[in-house]
Amino acid sequence: MNNRPIGIFDSGVGGLTVLNAVTKILPKEDIIYFGDTARVPYGNKSKSTIVKFSTDNILFLLRKKVKMVIVACNTASALALDYLQGIFNVPIIGVIEAGAVKALEMSQSKKIAIIGTRSTIASGSYEKAIVKRAKEAKVYTKACPLFVPFVEEGIVKGKTVQRIVEMYLADFKRSDIDVIILGCTHYPLLKNEIAQYLKGVHIVDSATEVAFHAKNVLAAHKSLRYERRRGTQEFYVTDEPRGFMKLATLFLKRQIKKPGVVNV
Repeated sequence: MNNRPIGIFDSGVGGLTVLNAVTKILPKEDIIYFGDTARVPYGNKSKSTIVKFSTDNILFLLRKKVKMVIVACNTASALALDYLQGIFNVPIIGVIEAGAVKALEMSQSKKIAIIGTRSTIASGSYEKAIVKRAKEAKVYTKACPLFVPFVEEGIVKGKTVQRIVEMYLADFKRSDIDVIILGCTHYPLLKNEIAQYLKGVHIVDSATEVAFHAKNVLAAHKSLRYERRRGTQEFYVTDEPRGFMKLATLFLKRQIKKPGVVNV
């Protein structure tokens, strides 16, 4: 079991921020990354559709004999995680719980902002995870649908991005928040512009937090890999891979081998 890979899935390329974090925190682990690029985006689809897609993705990863699955997609974590954990035997973790826990650790005022896709925000999953642990917390939310297409076009800084950040986050300046959760795995690429606009506000990157959570879960299951070697990475997508490879270079700051193309 220790030598099996970790599986990560996302609706597309955003989960590569999770892969990056896992690689830094668990450098010995092999990783299989699955991007459902033929059916992206998940953020505007129904719960039943997201549950079906997520189930398909995990079935593919299980054929690769993974020892754990990280649901890197915030929308799938919000709408499908409970169902997935109930029907599969391998440990399955999502990005929401880890991000909520870290936000509460960092917040002094317990005034916390969350940004994400429309589906993630509408689900209320982050608020539930926060209020479950701290009933006194005050949570502010904002869907930021333009962030993902800008990131996927490689536009992550400059005056246009600054104007969009201001458009979405202006209300937070009046809310006296001290922590903001990046509730989409694309958003860490906009972290510098968000930090510049919300000076003094702590930023929680759920990708980093779920990587630490993965380490703790694997340790609890005695499934960490202890060999003295760097882990390998395999990539799979459900559509033509050239666009994915181009964006992977932006997300990972390195080139990757051509992904395998699969049907789910």
